Amino acid sequence: MPPNRDLDRTDYEIIKLLQNNARLSNKALADKVGLAPSTCLGRVQSLIAAGVFRGFHADVNPQAVGVSIQAMVSVRLSRHTKELLESFRDHVLGLPEVVQLYHVAGPIDFLVHVWVRDSQHLRDLAMNSFTSRDEVEHIETELIFDHAGSIDCPVF
Repeated sequence: MPPNRDLDRTDYEIIKLLQNNARLSNKALADKVGLAPSTCLGRVQSLIAAGVFRGFHADVNPQAVGVSIQAMVSVRLSRHTKELLESFRDHVLGLPEVVQLYHVAGPIDFLVHVWVRDSQHLRDLAMNSFTSRDEVEHIETELIFDHAGSIDCPVF
C-alpha cells in the first residue's frame, strides 16, 4: 500500500499510541489526542479500513512461556525462483518457533527471528527445519541477548 498523504498529525498520534498499547480504550485514546470519543472511533475505523493497521496483537513475555533463547537465523537459498521463495516462506511461517520473517536483499535472502526453549531446541530447529530443505544453501545463527522497544511510527 503506498503511503497515505491524507494522514495528519492526529492520525499519526493515534497510530503511535495504539502501537504502544493496542488495548487502550477509545475514551482514553480520545483524551490523549484531544478528540471527542465518537470522532476518535471514526478515525480508528478509517485507519483500519485504509489498511494502516494490519492487526492487533499481544506482547508476550518470552520467559513466561518457556523461551530461554531468541535467535536470528540468516538463510541463503541455492536458487531464486518465485516458487522456491514462496515455498520456503510458507514453510517457515508454519513453524511455531518463528516470531518474524524478513525477506531481504544482499548476501542472504531471509532473516528469521525464532524463539526456542534451549540450545538443543535451536540445534534441532536448524537441522530439521532449515538445513534439511533442498532450497537452503547456507544458514548462520546469531543469538539475541536483548531486544528492547518497538518500532514507532514516524511522523512525516
